Amino acid sequence: MTHAQPTVGVFDLFTVGIGPSSSHTVGPMKAAADFAASLEERAVIQRVSRVHVEIFGSLAATGAGHGTFTAVLLGLSGARSDEITPEQVTALLDEITRTGVVELAGRRPVPCKVEDFVLRPLTVHPRHPNALSFTAVDAVGDEIARQTYFSVGGGFIIREGEESAAAPTAPERPPLPFSSGAELLAVSEQTGLAISEVMRANERARRSDDEIRLGLRRIWHVMESSVRSSLGREGVLPGGLKVRRRAGAWAARLADEDPDHGHEHWQQRVNLIALAVNEENASGGRVVTAPTNGAAGIVPAVLYYALHYTPAAVSGGDAEQEDIIERFLLTAAAIGTLYKANASISGAEVGCQGEVGSASSMAAAGLAEILGGTPRQVENAAEIAMEHNLGLTCDPIGGLVQVPCIERNAIAASKAINAARMALWGDGEHRVSLDQVIATMRDTGADMSDKYKETALGGLAVNVVEC
Repeated sequence: MTHAQPTVGVFDLFTVGIGPSSSHTVGPMKAAADFAASLEERAVIQRVSRVHVEIFGSLAATGAGHGTFTAVLLGLSGARSDEITPEQVTALLDEITRTGVVELAGRRPVPCKVEDFVLRPLTVHPRHPNALSFTAVDAVGDEIARQTYFSVGGGFIIREGEESAAAPTAPERPPLPFSSGAELLAVSEQTGLAISEVMRANERARRSDDEIRLGLRRIWHVMESSVRSSLGREGVLPGGLKVRRRAGAWAARLADEDPDHGHEHWQQRVNLIALAVNEENASGGRVVTAPTNGAAGIVPAVLYYALHYTPAAVSGGDAEQEDIIERFLLTAAAIGTLYKANASISGAEVGCQGEVGSASSMAAAGLAEILGGTPRQVENAAEIAMEHNLGLTCDPIGGLVQVPCIERNAIAASKAINAARMALWGDGEHRVSLDQVIATMRDTGADMSDKYKETALGGLAVNVVEC
């Protein structure tokens, strides 16, 4: 039986946002902005005297460390996570803090302070643990509008009453629909297309080839920019844990020890890229959700490997490099849609297996295709990577996306590379399918205790002293 393809496309899965978390920063900012925009669309914004904010579950439990509360203020003011810069974030928050006033949707000044938010960390909504509600009232306290949102991972949001976070650019039906690994392989075999080309064909239902190429290059450009920005920073990360920034020092050491970019240092280079991106994310910088902010370093680190340490990259020129970028990201996105549709990419819902595990699986698939893998080998690479991330908990110390998150990205990037290499030494036949491992990840997440799902109530978060 053929199902409709997930409505998530490449540029829904890979989006630009600010750190430190796609589900706890970007999602709440989008939700707040959506609520403010809805007031304007209904022509009731000028009646609003105050907005009450309630935050539940994981968002409330770790919101201070994840920037959730300030993200809500930014969203209510109309800020867009894919456009606002870290410098603009600082300036706008300074102004809101100074005045205690938010310009609702940039139109209507209303008093709004983090101190007024109602936090309910022990109240877990049955729809999703990342829930927040907004209520707009008039001058006499009568309710004008109320809406509850769920931040379901990767910056995706769902309004209460909606079934799913449908992508706004989704066509009614893509030309090559798939919603499982088995269906993806069947489509690939029936058409003779690589997995990247199946995904490209479906993207063509949304945008032109030039738009696809430019969009994919922009994604890689932002990833590279994240690395460059991070390498220029020193000192410690914000938040109180006093975690030292390492990427800049590591880059300087590699420049001395490996000036010619030798193959023997590939592991250190991959580690460096992953750490640099995640240090940038942890400091509230601009990154690409891939598929989340907490796992943002894995895809760029493995794509860096593909661009510098694979035969096609070493022997080719600029055109080959651009081809690698496009095919890698398209393949990774195809796998990412399966996790989004059939399990979860939210650490608050299934633990870190849904973030780092999904990203490792996506990156392994992308690299396997660049290395010349068949669709079945690509699917095998994705399965291997996730199989060995099953059960991974999300237990950030202090609710900050720093420990163990930053190093975890580097480790998962290496797992992805190893998974791709292992799959290429096989013929594509394997005992466990990608669909089976996705279902296992989903079921494992459902069985996992809430204290291991981005609440900072278990694991390292309680066994390591913060100060």
